[in-house]
Amino acid sequence: MSARNVSVFYGDKKALDDVSIDIPTEYVTAFIGPSGCGKSTFLRTLNRMNDTIPSARVEGKIELDGEDIYRSRMDVVQLRARVGMVFQKPNPFPKSIYDNIAYGPKIHGTADGKDELDAIVEKSLKRAGLWNEVKDRLNDSGTALSGGQQQRLCIARAIAVDPEVILMDEPCSALDPIATAKIEELIGDLNGRYAIVIVTHSMQQAARVSQRTAFFHLGKMVEYGRTSDIFTNPLEKRTQDYITGRYG
Repeated sequence: MSARNVSVFYGDKKALDDVSIDIPTEYVTAFIGPSGCGKSTFLRTLNRMNDTIPSARVEGKIELDGEDIYRSRMDVVQLRARVGMVFQKPNPFPKSIYDNIAYGPKIHGTADGKDELDAIVEKSLKRAGLWNEVKDRLNDSGTALSGGQQQRLCIARAIAVDPEVILMDEPCSALDPIATAKIEELIGDLNGRYAIVIVTHSMQQAARVSQRTAFFHLGKMVEYGRTSDIFTNPLEKRTQDYITGRYG
């Protein structure tokens, strides 16, 4: 994915100013910065989640495989299958574990018959590190799982439609340290199969899971580069001040 000169407005207020970035498939990219700096706003432009906000307006160009995702003929449902999203709070459907995973392949018509659907459900749950915990209770409600399991179920649900990109908006902020460690391990396992973008308020988490980091401040992307460079040798004083705890 690539973004060029992207600005986002909510009514007359400019929330994001002139962001350009390439998001590579082979790395996990972290967006960091203080609250209200624009990182989640930018994340939501990447699969047109801002379309759900009447006052939102996006300027600039965002391309997926060279195709402008904001062009009028773009099928937004199809786009959100290709660019999956995992939210801050786990949000499984009030359906069985099996149906949570099978829902996407059913509506997108990517499974021919029950056997293929069974295989997709099993593969997705295995990739999300959840299969061994739920394989004997696939008919139980997804909402009956623990918070960490629910979040892995939501990741499995995103994977089930074979996306190209997975967006994660503070996926561990509602979880305890043990569940957080499992999600971070899972991000490592998925790295390279998908382009992964994670918004996180935890600099330690960004350092652990990502290979590229973008620092946002006051609606601008201040700096972008290798995670190790951003944390040990940032080019911008604002980045240095944030990382050393002078504000944020």
